[in-house]
Amino acid sequence: MYRINNLQVPLAATVSDLKNITAQKLNVSAQQLHNFKIAKKSVDARNKNKVHFVYSVDCNAGKINADDTDIEILPPTEKLTFKIKNTGLRPVVIGSGPAGMFAGIALAEAGLKPIIIERGSEVDTRQREVDTFWKLGKLNPESNVQFGEGGAGTFSDGKLMSGIKKDKFTAKVMQELYAAGAPQEILYLAKPHIGTDNLRIVVRNIRKKITELGGEYRFNSKLIDLTITDNCLKALKIQHNKEVYELPADRVFLAIGHSARDTFEMLYKSGVYMQQKPFSVGARIEHAQSLINRAQYGKFADSPYLGAADYKLAVHLPNGRSVYTFCMCPGGSVVAAASEIGRVVTNGMSEFARNKQNANAALLVGVDSRDFGSDTPLAGMYFQRKLEEAAFMFGGENYRAPAQLVGDFLRQKKSQNIGTVTPSYQPGVQLTDLSQILPADISDAMRAGIIEMAKKLRGYDSYDAVLTGVETRSSSPVRIVRDETMQSNIKGLYPCGEGAGYAGGITSSAADALKAVHSLCE
Repeated sequence: MYRINNLQVPLAATVSDLKNITAQKLNVSAQQLHNFKIAKKSVDARNKNKVHFVYSVDCNAGKINADDTDIEILPPTEKLTFKIKNTGLRPVVIGSGPAGMFAGIALAEAGLKPIIIERGSEVDTRQREVDTFWKLGKLNPESNVQFGEGGAGTFSDGKLMSGIKKDKFTAKVMQELYAAGAPQEILYLAKPHIGTDNLRIVVRNIRKKITELGGEYRFNSKLIDLTITDNCLKALKIQHNKEVYELPADRVFLAIGHSARDTFEMLYKSGVYMQQKPFSVGARIEHAQSLINRAQYGKFADSPYLGAADYKLAVHLPNGRSVYTFCMCPGGSVVAAASEIGRVVTNGMSEFARNKQNANAALLVGVDSRDFGSDTPLAGMYFQRKLEEAAFMFGGENYRAPAQLVGDFLRQKKSQNIGTVTPSYQPGVQLTDLSQILPADISDAMRAGIIEMAKKLRGYDSYDAVLTGVETRSSSPVRIVRDETMQSNIKGLYPCGEGAGYAGGITSSAADALKAVHSLCE
């Protein structure tokens, strides 16, 4: 099997056209191509007068000239399997986000019938609880955008890009997501996404697979304590509604996500080694999607073959600060993502079609112990809380979010009126001056970042673009220390995924969990 890279294809080209272009590249006829499959598809918009697709394809074509640098011979596919010894106790997974779901899949495939503990609700009930919060401002602190089946990724764009190496673990993630109902294009798009609407289907189907293999979900159940003897995990204390019970356990996969602050405090108190981890804070920046399309695609902005344009920007300032965009959601919404009473947090979300009026992204500044004011492991978490409490207060103490026009933010004055961009955040925004919420260093860095980013993306500094704050949950504020066996200092406890500080996003979190389970393989 060969992979042919760098096939430049017009936007309107069909699969038949792609086959013909491939055959021409290989100097064979299209009929000689067998097992033809798209391996990768991306947009090349560097030349705004010639926006086109770039493909990589896999196929067999007999003997061809493999000396061409665009042609590579594919190695045999390595299948990931899980053969793990049964110790007599069912393994336990804490959390059912990407890491928890994929730990559950691997353990279930190994025949170990895992128990998955989830503090929030199953995905359909969770959707209703989130809708109630967005419409009425009534927050359920145990089941919300951060907590519940599917984790925080369920209410996002469902991006699957990852900075980690593509290997048998990431391949397993993509194949399982596709098998669970994600669109087939996630297997080859350079920037794949599932969309929040499809994610709910995927999450349900993954649960179905795990339970059919003997696994068990326990919703509305929260880990509240560990039973430890001689640095070895013996049992868990689980709270289900108002009742507490003990669950014997010797292998626990801790996939708690980046927002389980009460669990972080419990783990620290229990003697689990933890460290501060740098992360980023800022606000959501929202533009008209049409502006982003024009900036990225020029005269091709309205092409039906391209869809909503995205962007990724970064600026390194002279003072050492970095400003960058994160979790860009084309044709999406800014959403209320609080998980604690009396605090406001924003995030971004898109459906698969990405067909809403606005584009949004997190505009973030890196922070670390110099900002936290302490070297203690949980200082970053308390720093997040402080910003979220200020956002709640300036938003009107009713879960409306503080917002400001970009033009006013750059000029350091409070916004009085919304312009041409209507904020998408629900239950609504309160116009204010974000500089009264964010530390001065962060605000100044964001201003400098916006000005520099506008040089790369025309219109990014548009006066009427909207900043909605605050964005504080870019990644975990802690790292739970683990050794080469992927265990913490408490033997039998396997921290994994984003909450443990070893991943960021759906793909890397899921892959990290697979690696943690694979470490048990015989």
